[in-house]
Amino acid sequence: MVKVLIIEDDELILKLYQQVFNSEGYDVLSATNGEEGIKVAEETIPDLILLDIMMPKLNGLDMLKKLKSIPIIADTPVIILSNLVGKEYTDAALKAGAIDYFIKSDYDPREIVKITQEVFAKTKQGGK
Repeated sequence: MVKVLIIEDDELILKLYQQVFNSEGYDVLSATNGEEGIKVAEETIPDLILLDIMMPKLNGLDMLKKLKSIPIIADTPVIILSNLVGKEYTDAALKAGAIDYFIKSDYDPREIVKITQEVFAKTKQGGK
């Protein structure tokens, strides 16, 4: 079973994504801020991380940089899922190591699951 860590500070959005990913057979882990997200990632070593940018304690971009510096999770694919729109955010996330960047409001959660499946499949084919 694929283990997905969703790091999102909005409880309603987090619960919605948890339900949708669970219904598709994923093992879903969660965190509501960057510091908690790093702790959960280190303890569980997820197969894939969905990460918001605007969060308390440690924002998503800083968290992404920290994740990429931790050897046991540095190769874990990270997809940014945010409502921040702009090339500067996308470029910063990709430069920091994200494999993709999606605007939450542009996609239904089920579409995000489908996109995640496709991205994860490509990442696994290329060797995580």
